[in-house]
Amino acid sequence: MSEIATVLDEVALLERVSAPAGEGREVVDAATREPIGRAPVHTVEELDAAVARAKAAQPGWDALGHAERSALMMRVADAIDANAEPLARLLSREQGKPLNGPNARFEVGACSAWLRTAASTPLEPEVVVDDGETHAELHYRAIGVVGAIGPWNWPLMIGIWQIAPALRMGNTVVVKPSGYTTLSVLALIAVMNQVLPEDVLIGVAGDREVGARIASHPDIGKVMFTGSTATGRSIVESSAKNLARLTLELGGNDAGIVLPGVDATAIAQDLFWGAFINTGQTCAALKRLYVHDSVYEEVVEALAAVVRQTPMGNGLDEQNVLGPLQNHAQFEIVRDLVDDAVRHGGRIVTGGAPATDLGELFYPVTLVADVGDGVGLVDEEQFGPALPIIRYNDVDDAVASANGLDVGLGASVWGEREEARKVAARIEAGTVWINSHGGVHPMIPFGGHKSSGYGLEFGVEGLKSVAVPQIING
Repeated sequence: MSEIATVLDEVALLERVSAPAGEGREVVDAATREPIGRAPVHTVEELDAAVARAKAAQPGWDALGHAERSALMMRVADAIDANAEPLARLLSREQGKPLNGPNARFEVGACSAWLRTAASTPLEPEVVVDDGETHAELHYRAIGVVGAIGPWNWPLMIGIWQIAPALRMGNTVVVKPSGYTTLSVLALIAVMNQVLPEDVLIGVAGDREVGARIASHPDIGKVMFTGSTATGRSIVESSAKNLARLTLELGGNDAGIVLPGVDATAIAQDLFWGAFINTGQTCAALKRLYVHDSVYEEVVEALAAVVRQTPMGNGLDEQNVLGPLQNHAQFEIVRDLVDDAVRHGGRIVTGGAPATDLGELFYPVTLVADVGDGVGLVDEEQFGPALPIIRYNDVDDAVASANGLDVGLGASVWGEREEARKVAARIEAGTVWINSHGGVHPMIPFGGHKSSGYGLEFGVEGLKSVAVPQIING
């Protein structure tokens, strides 16, 4: 490790993490489909070796204590900031999100912000009984090795959500990036490892067998996963073999409810970004919007006006704030759900067909009005730039619809604050936002409900989730 991290350009970052010519697999630019580099593909045996190294390094990392670990994490955050632009450019090319807006530069900035928060958040022993006869304290100790399995939509930021608290609490971490965004995550790890001690943080890029091995590995005491509910269920099954602790942030199909009396123009911009941040490829994005009949057409038109003025295109072009779908599978899901909604009577307000003039995986922001529950675009998570807008007359019906699916990551209510809070209390979701949607804060706990997963991240609760509680009684 070094005290001062090297500032690398994008070429140097790629050289550090790419597989040699002829090895691994080709990675292409999400917007242009031109080659970027080659991602390594590690084996289960290489994962086992990485876990062994992380296990050997963990006692020394834990022994540093909170203060020294936190000081190192602060320097890691400085290293990320120093390399922010090449990291953002590589992320933009591999994932597809533009540099500007709430996208690539924003994501890299969030990495250093979450690291600093995890490093500086106190977690003191709690006296639970002290009655003159008994003195009992609750402490939190390191688990050991944490396995972190990340997604492709926010690969760096969500990676840090897993890594930062785990490191702070004295664990070492083995990270498996998504196969769609391997180079970006390995580049972030390479930057961090300029500061961290050897083998405290290790990246292993592999296929589903590698992911399954992380979940069942006898030397991994905690698994953190963000991704689909189906994969989450598989991780639960695999982890039963070693009783690994789990934090699962799984799929969502977040509902928003717009109450009567709102100013449609005033909320349109926030509605737009609640739904279409990262071109809709966000677990807690607004994915189905229930609007009261009295303001329905006003909300539809106000949203359409925002859509029409929001540029989409190659993420390296500074003016764009929306990009392509990251991969073919997701593109086809969005296209098929929109087509199905039209067959079921949906009215296309904006978009509605692939934007072939922009590139292979571009789909324009699509508002679909006059649809209802039971249509695929409403009932299934589209994870892309298409939003169904459903008309309702009775708020009880809207709440019932919001709660009608077996997911509950987030939701939002839009209207007069006190009335909105009353409605929010009736919604089955891990987070319900009032007059906004999807915003996260490093000190506000975040987690899912129903099939959207379990366990909390962020803040003090996030630190506790990557630690073993211990009572000292006496």
